[in-house]
Amino acid sequence: MLDSGSLFWTIFRVSQVIRGGAPPMIGLPARLCQRQARPGTNGADPFYQKEKAMSRKPSRAADPLDMRPDATLLRICAIVGALGVAALIASNIVGSVLVPGHDWVSDTVSDLAAGEFEIIQDVGFYGFAGGLFAIALGLAHMRLSGTRMTVTILSLAVLTGIVIIVGARNEYGDNDNEGVVIHIYLVYALGLLFLAAFAAPIPAFRDLSRNLSRISFLCAILWAIMAPIFFIMPTAYDGAWERALGLVAAFWVAAVSHEIGKCASRES
Repeated sequence: MLDSGSLFWTIFRVSQVIRGGAPPMIGLPARLCQRQARPGTNGADPFYQKEKAMSRKPSRAADPLDMRPDATLLRICAIVGALGVAALIASNIVGSVLVPGHDWVSDTVSDLAAGEFEIIQDVGFYGFAGGLFAIALGLAHMRLSGTRMTVTILSLAVLTGIVIIVGARNEYGDNDNEGVVIHIYLVYALGLLFLAAFAAPIPAFRDLSRNLSRISFLCAILWAIMAPIFFIMPTAYDGAWERALGLVAAFWVAAVSHEIGKCASRES
């Protein structure tokens, strides 16, 4: 049987353990101070060790349910997107200078991708296709939910394939009409899919970055006005008009790449 003093100290000790404290047990009878250590505890207080273990938070790397974007992947997507834009612009400038007799005002970009120096513009097409795929991957990894973002990502994925086909099939600039000519249909698809990619994510971009939302809205308006005019533009000026459309697309891809890079910095 415990006397009143021992009972008081026992109640006091239990209350301290429940609250997480571990006060010195001064004045307690020796038989109350002695605890039988559990195997593997090396004599440590098992109540304190259990509470300490429960208070530990799992690290981010060890959490299998961590759904935050990976900063490294986003940074790679941003860099590849920016390089794709640079490749498109650089190849067009170099090709316009090196190709004999090429007039950038009256001759289209497609004319540069056929003939002896076709590899110059083809590199630009392939690089830009890589940039489109990179920002599609980056936007998907950022997990921006909604049907509109799904439309944007799918449009960019399909555009990647179309740009590659345009560069691989030399059906333009050399008056080659043999076999099945699909270039004009690819151009129609490019026009529609770029408009969808610009317009669809405007509301989602508003939550991410108001500047990016405004840029996307501006590009959608410019594309909707300028793209149909290209098909009725006199051939004396259609080359310059096509390059203006290309700058709209390149500007949008660069802006999205920049925002993906900013997201990577926030997550790192």
